[in-house]
Amino acid sequence: MPINPTKVRLILASSSVYRRELLSRLQLPFESISPDIVEQAFAGELPEQTALRLAKQKAMAITESAPGALVIGSDQVATLDGQQIGKPGNHANALQQLQTMRGREVVFHTALCLLDARVPGKWTTQLEDITTTVRFRDLSDAELDAYLHIEQPYDCAGSAKNEGLGIAIIEKIDSSDPTALTGLPLIALTGMLRQAGVSFFTQP
Repeated sequence: MPINPTKVRLILASSSVYRRELLSRLQLPFESISPDIVEQAFAGELPEQTALRLAKQKAMAITESAPGALVIGSDQVATLDGQQIGKPGNHANALQQLQTMRGREVVFHTALCLLDARVPGKWTTQLEDITTTVRFRDLSDAELDAYLHIEQPYDCAGSAKNEGLGIAIIEKIDSSDPTALTGLPLIALTGMLRQAGVSFFTQP
């Protein structure tokens, strides 16, 4: 039987303003709690494995302190020629990233985890990796440098925010889930929530 979403404690394991904005589109009541984990790849780990592991780790970190909830975890890993691209951290690193990626395709792995801890001792986990291929425009050094000074996306893997001015340095986006690149794939998430029994169309 469908569950009224107002009767479920839903937690987003993230401090990202972009993920909060995306989740709010579903018009479900939710809390946002930042997980305290170390976000780094293991040696020899494939990009999708890193993203899936960290998405689950984020959800688990929140569930352990807030049992009885549905917890959403998400993580994103960018790759060029199969190699992971981390967060640049500063202007020089970001410029180098964009110079390397211009005119080329970058694959973003956005992993999603829905951890259902409503029944003690019977936690269930749904996991999915959504891939998005992004072709970057072949822009000049001056254009890339100017973009970085304007938006300063130094905390973003790939040094570009598609939800902001970064869309202007992108030539093409190919994905089955249009919000995956921003960090929270809503098509996949709504499917997971429905699988967990949550109805989006139940009257209060």
